[in-house]
Amino acid sequence: MIRILLADDEALIRDAVAALLRLEEDLEVVATAASGPEAVAAGRKHAPDVAVLDLQMPGLDGIDTAHQLAAEVPGCRSVIVTSHGRPGYLKRALAAGVSGFLPKAVSARVLADVVRQVHAGGRYVDPELAAEAISAGDSPLSPREADVLELAAGGAPVEEIAQRAHLSPGTVRNYLSSAAAKLGAANRHEAVHLAQRHGWI
Repeated sequence: MIRILLADDEALIRDAVAALLRLEEDLEVVATAASGPEAVAAGRKHAPDVAVLDLQMPGLDGIDTAHQLAAEVPGCRSVIVTSHGRPGYLKRALAAGVSGFLPKAVSARVLADVVRQVHAGGRYVDPELAAEAISAGDSPLSPREADVLELAAGGAPVEEIAQRAHLSPGTVRNYLSSAAAKLGAANRHEAVHLAQRHGWI
């Protein structure tokens, strides 16, 4: 029996996926969670074989949750399911040791098969997402430029970004203009949009 931890912040999706997985004779959902920290706590308590994690969750995203589970629950392998299949996310997930990465559009049968494959020591990446990630290439942004762009995504003024990033307003402006130039964007708003589209922030 493969023991599964299922984490998704949307109750309806979480319950539906749990019900579908429980129809499989060799799969057992031993715990569910609505956030990253809840998933890590449930992982420590139940020691599942496979964690099926939504990419975007409150507290910790699916990739950070998978990273923590790998450190705290030896033997637990992670699968990320997402409606945001951006290339940057896939690369981050693979770097964090995630074993499976697939869109929420897949059928319950495919998800069950991926859980089995990952449990057996294999890996699975959705072929379309893999092709997109290869064609998109690596992020041209430095870690600091990505941080500042991410803070700018909410529309915060330069002074607020500077305060939150512990930088001077002038340094923030430099990072924003450097990021925009690297992305070929006309302004920071366009730079944010491009970086988000590729999953670089």
